[in-house]
Amino acid sequence: MRDYAPDSTAQTVQRRRCYRRIWIAAGVACLALLVVAVFLGVGSRPVPPPVTVAPPAPPAAPPAPVVGTFGKGRTFQDVLSALGVAKDRAIRIVQALRPHIDFRRLKPEDQLELHHDSSGDLTKLVYRQSPIDIVEATRAGDQWTGARLDVPVDRRVVLVAGVLKDNLFESMERAGERPQIVMDFAEIFAWDFDFAADSQPGDRFRMLVEKVFTGDQFVKYGRILAAEYESEGQVHAGVYFKDKDGSGYYTPKGESLRRAFLKSPLEFTRISSTFSRGRRHPILGGVRPHLAVDYAAPLGTPIFAVADGTIESAGWSGGGGNTIVLRHRANFKTTYNHLSHFAKGIRGGMMVRQRQVIGYVGSTGLSTGPHLDYRVMKDGRFVNPLKQTFLPGQPISPSNHAAFAQASSALLGQLRGTLAAN
Repeated sequence: MRDYAPDSTAQTVQRRRCYRRIWIAAGVACLALLVVAVFLGVGSRPVPPPVTVAPPAPPAAPPAPVVGTFGKGRTFQDVLSALGVAKDRAIRIVQALRPHIDFRRLKPEDQLELHHDSSGDLTKLVYRQSPIDIVEATRAGDQWTGARLDVPVDRRVVLVAGVLKDNLFESMERAGERPQIVMDFAEIFAWDFDFAADSQPGDRFRMLVEKVFTGDQFVKYGRILAAEYESEGQVHAGVYFKDKDGSGYYTPKGESLRRAFLKSPLEFTRISSTFSRGRRHPILGGVRPHLAVDYAAPLGTPIFAVADGTIESAGWSGGGGNTIVLRHRANFKTTYNHLSHFAKGIRGGMMVRQRQVIGYVGSTGLSTGPHLDYRVMKDGRFVNPLKQTFLPGQPISPSNHAAFAQASSALLGQLRGTLAAN
């Protein structure tokens, strides 16, 4: 039987080293398992969805402008009130616009735009009288500031021409033009040609006129630079020129087209009865002198003073109805009968200017319908208004003869050359 003997010191040390290796190996293995477990655990864990941050909501768009027109008989403040502007604010807006708008010349078709912010508060006002006549009022706090907008414009010289078929208004309208240019054209020849009495189908009209555009939009007419009206083989011509003593229209020879008397006291009407020493009276019967020219015209048509003068009388004259008598230079008098009423302020003794409206067509007194009975008296005797020749105005000054001749030749050459090219 073998006897037990305790381990030696060397064996003990060797055993302890063996145990240590075992513990280290076990620890490394556990650590490796832990790392693998952690790695596998993280990889398999579900990924949280990304956090979406909503962008800030855009500011609310301002509402569309509120648009209104003036209509008849309303003030600027009336229109603002009708569009919902408080009275105190309307007063401040009017005050801001006063330096930029003549409130006495508002037109029914003028337009007003009100601009509001997203909360509904008024921030800007835009007043439009035409595409180029625009005024704005803008608000800063409680203060309003007005300003006229500078709209770029383009002036073009164009030819307007046509043939008369019925009357000047309708003939120019067929050429695509507006009433204003008809009035301007007729006024050039108002002292030399009576469109009511003398125009005939087949007459020709032509002019070089400035037209004002903004972009491609027509805005208004400018000045007529040269004009011609051809009737029964006679050509009436007018050229615009600035002389040293003023400006106006002249014949190609430099004579003024403005005369002491207009050819007619009305525009674009027809003669219903001429001057006669023996005419059957439509009311009283019998053959009587008709020492006047009758112009048939719609009730209320404006009547002009044919020349500068003084009102000798304005009132009722029996068969003549409402009558005005004017006294002129060189022993001339003119009489206007059957008026519906007189122009504002007309009274005896006052001075009137040529082309000033003195009354309106009517049918008062012995009259069968609306018309003007127009009479001219020279040296106390009635004369035929259609056959009178009146002295012209001042011709071109001698110092400007050469400049006028050059300008006239160029404009009439352009007028006729453009017409021939078309």
